[in-house]
Amino acid sequence: MFKTAASPQDPMILQLVPIVTQACEILREEYQRYCSGDAFDVEEKEDHSPVTQADYRANSYITRELAKISDLPLLSEEGEKGAREKWQKFWLLDPLDGTKEFLHKRPEFTINLSLVDGAATVFAVLAIPGEQTIYFCPEQGMPLKLNYKTAQWSIYYAADHENNVQIGLSQSSQNKPKYAEYLEYLSTLTEFSVFKAGSAYKFCMMLEDRVDIYPRFHPTCEWDTSAGQCLIERIGGGLVDFEGRPFTYNQRDTLLNGGFMAFKNQEMKNIALQALALMQKRH
Repeated sequence: MFKTAASPQDPMILQLVPIVTQACEILREEYQRYCSGDAFDVEEKEDHSPVTQADYRANSYITRELAKISDLPLLSEEGEKGAREKWQKFWLLDPLDGTKEFLHKRPEFTINLSLVDGAATVFAVLAIPGEQTIYFCPEQGMPLKLNYKTAQWSIYYAADHENNVQIGLSQSSQNKPKYAEYLEYLSTLTEFSVFKAGSAYKFCMMLEDRVDIYPRFHPTCEWDTSAGQCLIERIGGGLVDFEGRPFTYNQRDTLLNGGFMAFKNQEMKNIALQALALMQKRH
């Protein structure tokens, strides 16, 4: 939950607000163009995932503007990745997380931007262009939310938990048997409802009390999880692999992540990992 707050004085946030706001508007414009049926370029990457003119346009803009305010290197999904093993501190970007949602005309796509220092994410931005909303995790303090249409700032506070546990799943989860199996074991531990959405949108919904547990059994990349993990860790939740270890960043040859359990608080962590343990015991 969020309550109204004064504008922050954090210099990094203030520098990033106009950049991320404009990037959101670029994606909103591209989305409207695509939905209206205008000519629109869509390509297929080597891993068969789609990439569009919207991805490239947002990436080009954010890359250029970040370079004006920071001399740190940038690792982007749509950029070069060669020299990253030498980087101690860098920006990590997915300029359009949820390209499939975009192409299915679901406005659940996000912009994911984070600052990684060593193996940890220390600052994060998650933006939802379709809602004209940006979430910030400053280096100190609780997450902030900006509705840039109304210029209204708010700050996170913990609300009383409702009895019904809410599970966040990807839109494609119904095609993957592991999710049905996990939910079967989860049902022996607690009542729950399911919230389906694409991209890092589910991390934002954790901050809004609409998702308590987000299980993931199919692959993501580091730019998909870094910002969301930072935000939910700050509110007392987390994101861990199936051994219970928090994700670290830029520590491996691959940028691909394994499966994970994301949770809003420690109570939800216990439930999430209990259900996982029951599932793993069967196998």
